[in-house]
Amino acid sequence: MKKTSTRLADGRELIYYDLRDDAVREAVDRRPLDRTVTTSEIRHDELLGDSVAIASHRQGRTYHPPADECPLCPSEGDRLSEIPDASYDVVVFENRFPSLAGDSGRCEVVCFTSDHTSSFADLSEEQARLVLDAWTDRTSELSHLPSVEQVFCFENRGAEIGVTLQHPHGQIYAYPFTTPRTALMLRSLAAHKDATGGENLFDAVLQRELAGERVVLEGEHWAAFVPYAAHWPYEVHLYPKRRVPDLLALGEEARSEFPQVYLELLRRFDRIFGEGEPPTPYIAAWHQAPFGQLEEFEGVTRDDFALHLELFTIRRTSGKLKYLAGSESGMSVFINDVPPERAAERLREVAS
Repeated sequence: MKKTSTRLADGRELIYYDLRDDAVREAVDRRPLDRTVTTSEIRHDELLGDSVAIASHRQGRTYHPPADECPLCPSEGDRLSEIPDASYDVVVFENRFPSLAGDSGRCEVVCFTSDHTSSFADLSEEQARLVLDAWTDRTSELSHLPSVEQVFCFENRGAEIGVTLQHPHGQIYAYPFTTPRTALMLRSLAAHKDATGGENLFDAVLQRELAGERVVLEGEHWAAFVPYAAHWPYEVHLYPKRRVPDLLALGEEARSEFPQVYLELLRRFDRIFGEGEPPTPYIAAWHQAPFGQLEEFEGVTRDDFALHLELFTIRRTSGKLKYLAGSESGMSVFINDVPPERAAERLREVAS
């Protein structure tokens, strides 16, 4: 992998990640852009104990542009985009309309390929490995920013999810706090460790699932399963078999196997609902240990946390979506219409 860092016309950072070591990236952003101005602010909810990002400037972000005006495609002739060069393998840049900025963190866009009509599932194993290396590098770099406590790499895919740009891409959020979902895991981890005299909850869950009926696919270094209490109609958790706290700690063998396992998982997701169905909308979310202090989670260290990816779709059956209505949105109590055992069975049935 070759990494080349440059700046866009408004001062934002852009980084090329290339498969070839001889790649040259000298293209200049020729757009007449003013310096980026953001209004991101973090507000703490005293009743719930969580935080909300207030980012009014995002109202003006690009919304469903035609394919020939996609800002994530390479620049070509007089059509200038966020990527100055005429081609790229993987590219990362600071979001022009970030939810988090400055002392409130940082948001980046990760373009998986220059092919506008492609998807992550269409990548080669070599390309998918490059994306993994880019996620890892960005996690390392962002973790050193003084305002950052947690790094979250994710992909939203599909208009049903709310994606406004159809080009295959993901995002990275660098939060100035430990996110509520991660805090819940850490509290459960601490309670289990205390109640069992030191057993790791993530290890216990993984071993239980590997011995059960909800395994979707398994490699030498990775395992994918539908969790016992899945919140979503089709939800899969992907774990490295050797517990590590973040992407930085993944060993080379796990890195090498990841593209094969993850690409197969994504391709199965696209076959869940049968032939002729539009691509399955999904969210793919990496959970990594926070880089901040964990004193409030008594007895827990970063090494107790288990890196894992959660992949789920909001489509519950052909042509129907799972909406977060009263119980889910009002009380955070999910109601799942698809038994996890049946979901796992279906994902095994559609193996390539």
